[in-house]
Amino acid sequence: MQAFGKDTQVGFIGLGVMGNGMAHCLLRAGYRLHVFARRDAAAQPLVQAGAVRAASPADVGRDCRLVFLCLSDDAAVEDVLFGERGLAQGLAAGSCVVDTSTIAATSARAFAQRLAKQGVTLLDAPISGGQQGAESGTLACMIGGPADAVAACREVMGVFCKAITHVGEVGAGQTVKSCNQVAVAAAMLGVADAIALARSQGVDPAVMREVLLGGTARSFVLEKHGQRIIDGEFKPGFRARLMRKDLRIALATAQAGGATLQAAPVAERLVGELCDSGHAEADWAAVGRLVQEKGAA
Repeated sequence: MQAFGKDTQVGFIGLGVMGNGMAHCLLRAGYRLHVFARRDAAAQPLVQAGAVRAASPADVGRDCRLVFLCLSDDAAVEDVLFGERGLAQGLAAGSCVVDTSTIAATSARAFAQRLAKQGVTLLDAPISGGQQGAESGTLACMIGGPADAVAACREVMGVFCKAITHVGEVGAGQTVKSCNQVAVAAAMLGVADAIALARSQGVDPAVMREVLLGGTARSFVLEKHGQRIIDGEFKPGFRARLMRKDLRIALATAQAGGATLQAAPVAERLVGELCDSGHAEADWAAVGRLVQEKGAA
């Protein structure tokens, strides 16, 4: 596959918290960007920054050989690709769709097979790094798909990703993303428990955190989210409902593969409680507050 570069018309569909930041990165780098969004509020900031707003996903496909997706779930990806006036209706053979959404690996493989029938390549390329990473162009991306397609997209993706790792065939990117969410969720529960333990013994949790950051307990979660839990500051960020969705995907993937996870079910249950108690739109780090409340009960 021929490499995509600055002369490529690039499409972007899914202009939420993450997609908005990634799309702005592409505009700042000088790419000619076509966007689709159902809501004016999502599209207008990008249009004002120089993007062209398309009337439908199909129109994005007609204008662009490379299209990025950043959507909420499997159903949303399927609808954008194959629904009424969907992207697939406009894409020409030789085009590439890079799906940065977090969905099931089985869905990614099924979508790739459907697109391949018309000569279009799908890469499953979920991202990690949060809203700040999307806005600053420092995301990490794990990609599943053909090596030549990954190479062809690398220059453009480098605008919003600092780390791009080809992890295998289509579906492998989603599997690695599930591994990421499982590991992060387990670390979050450990940090929340440590804060609860410190408080139960009259130790300042902020002091405890500083000590742990200097030793073997140091982690991204302790550094980024530990202080948020201590301060009770849970402005999103990465919303709790999305983490619940990701953990459910991970558990379903594990079950399909015959693996029995131990920490992930506990994390999924607690994040589910958080969502069901009216905090689905809070940052998922608010699960740390729930752990504190349960510990004090």
